Amino acid sequence: MELRTIVIDDEPLSRQELVHLLNEHSELNIIGEASSAEKGLGLILQLEPDAVFLDIEMTGMTGIELAETLQKLKNPPFVIFATAYPDYAVKAFRLDAVDYLLKPFDDIQVAQTVKRLLQKKQPAAPPASKAPSGKLAVQGEDRIYYLEPEKIVYIYREGRDTFIVTEKEKLSSKTTLKELEQKLTGYAFFRVHKGYLVNISKVEELVSWSTSVYQLKLKNSDDHVPVSRNYVKELRERLEL
Repeated sequence: MELRTIVIDDEPLSRQELVHLLNEHSELNIIGEASSAEKGLGLILQLEPDAVFLDIEMTGMTGIELAETLQKLKNPPFVIFATAYPDYAVKAFRLDAVDYLLKPFDDIQVAQTVKRLLQKKQPAAPPASKAPSGKLAVQGEDRIYYLEPEKIVYIYREGRDTFIVTEKEKLSSKTTLKELEQKLTGYAFFRVHKGYLVNISKVEELVSWSTSVYQLKLKNSDDHVPVSRNYVKELRERLEL
């Protein structure tokens, strides 16, 4: 699931900081930025995003006024206020805001907001089913490899190429990490970092190198896979009984 997102803030540095933090979350796709509510409204009408991160105190139309306007749309986007002013919180939630981020932003606060946003967007879960049958097709230079998903240790993106590391070899593919993640839905794969997808049945250890840096030790591999701080809690929930 990918949420198409727009960020609206008249302070360039603040907007850049928020975009940087949001880009740490692969579920979000930042499709536009605007320096005013008026420009933001134009982008929203043109691009029809799923979510909008919106400053409140801006020259001209305020964020509150824009949110009120968005409520009149047939399919309004989710609104998350991102502001330096705590005084508007009550008004914001009366407008059904998903969350209220206070500047200066921090990665933990942003991660919690993204989680709430995804929960709002997440459709009802279908009944549990068995993992799909079949093999993962990987196009090589002169052949197609058919891999058993259970034997893949991890997958990562480097530049324009994706690398699939199995118990015996490493193969390259032009298929994006997101496409492979979708193909492997139903198997025990988990996104631990923007650029890494791991078979959690292969995890042996989660190592903390510092307060914000984690790595995974995997079976049948000498490699150590980085874990984004934002994914550590959910990863532990998936791994532990």
